Amino acid sequence: MSAPTLLVVGDSLLDLDVAGNVDRVCPDAPVPVFEEGDATPRPGGAALAATLLALSGHHVWLLTAIGDDDAGRRLHGLLDEHGVGVISLPYAGPTPEKIRLLSGRQVVLRLDRSSVSGPVGEPDAAALVALSQAGGILVADYGRGVTAGNQLRRVLATVAASRPVVWDPHPRGPGPVRGMRLLTPNERELPADRQPVAHADQLGAVARRAARARLVWCAGAVAVTLGERGALVADGSPVPLVVAPPLVADGDTCGAGDRFAGTATAALAEGALVSEAVQAAVGAAAQFVSAGGAQHYRQRPAGPPTPAGFGMDAARAVVERVRASGGRVVATGGCFDLLHAGHVATLRAARELGDCLVVCLNSDRSVRGLKGDSRPLVGQDDRAQTLAALSCVDAVVVFDEPTPIPLLEQLRPDVWVKGGDYNLQDPAAQRPSVGVMPEAERIRDWGGQCVLVPYLAGHSTTALIHSARQTAHVAPGEAGRRSTP
Repeated sequence: MSAPTLLVVGDSLLDLDVAGNVDRVCPDAPVPVFEEGDATPRPGGAALAATLLALSGHHVWLLTAIGDDDAGRRLHGLLDEHGVGVISLPYAGPTPEKIRLLSGRQVVLRLDRSSVSGPVGEPDAAALVALSQAGGILVADYGRGVTAGNQLRRVLATVAASRPVVWDPHPRGPGPVRGMRLLTPNERELPADRQPVAHADQLGAVARRAARARLVWCAGAVAVTLGERGALVADGSPVPLVVAPPLVADGDTCGAGDRFAGTATAALAEGALVSEAVQAAVGAAAQFVSAGGAQHYRQRPAGPPTPAGFGMDAARAVVERVRASGGRVVATGGCFDLLHAGHVATLRAARELGDCLVVCLNSDRSVRGLKGDSRPLVGQDDRAQTLAALSCVDAVVVFDEPTPIPLLEQLRPDVWVKGGDYNLQDPAAQRPSVGVMPEAERIRDWGGQCVLVPYLAGHSTTALIHSARQTAHVAPGEAGRRSTP
């Protein structure tokens, strides 16, 4: 089944990023001197939202107003290059331009051209067909008149009764049409809070304003974008939904709102719930900022962002940082299936032995080889993310081999830690129930130290599984009377 066609409706601009350098102040006025370098044009406004969707593999049309001038022709060329079909509204005014002067990653000045637009006409027959056939519609309002037409607003309200329409509002715009599936304002675009707001109640204030905006705009849901804090969703439920980003990126946020709204629209058009669509949108916007923002808009989005501290690159970065400051690198390993208090105690004790802790995690295939086909109960990605979320863990690396020796040869930790149910010598010389640590000799080759930390008695994944299976066979009426072994 093919993906639904998406339609973006709104005000389009031509954006121009001018790279340069600022290293002195003008001698005759207290202003910086900007030495101009390369200039990079790109679609802006609704045109950027449509382009980002097209670069993500969607079939996209753009209903907009573009002037018959040099800027408009450049914009048409960029849209055609990226596979965005343009349906033009009657318009005799200039194409607005937004020019940013950048010194490195810092915006020094923004220059707007053609800030006053001419009147925008109503949609023709081709536009009405596109509106009626789109599987999902994003209204990207930039306050320049496209969304003010009465006929267009009536059609959008009619379409919203049967298909998802997402409206990204603008303070200078006419306001969303009633009946939208989702609105995506930022905090500044919400109605003001009439109550005094304590610092500790900032989230509560946003929730109240979002709930009020949902009623005022008669929308199904309002997702307030909160920058690096993610998004808050008010959908009529007593408690709002807060979606945190999978990673926090410090970068150019220009275009992040377009990425957010476009991703949410595509997800809703494919049948996602509002909560699922907002979660996908938060992740996509965070990744967009991490990749450089609108300056790198041509970069096709990859899969879901890698969790912080996960993977070999993250581990190497941690190890290099700690070694550069003369610190001690600690590593430990294991399956960590069904993370429990015994695991956490071991990890905390290991972290106390140095300045960072890298966890070498057995992959699903490695666990099956060690423990049989019934394990693991939790997949490697979920296990890795759970471990990476612990404050005592600095990085997690998954390995596929029976032992972590190949991975340890790359990391060369100063200390290798295992729980106290292992020993460092031949198991025949110790208690028969105690396992051997095959990596111990290799660790010593580069001067590393192998240590054991106390094992928290009475805690094991095997015992948890056994207890759960026994409980599952107890009749419902007896479950509350049975004690856990």
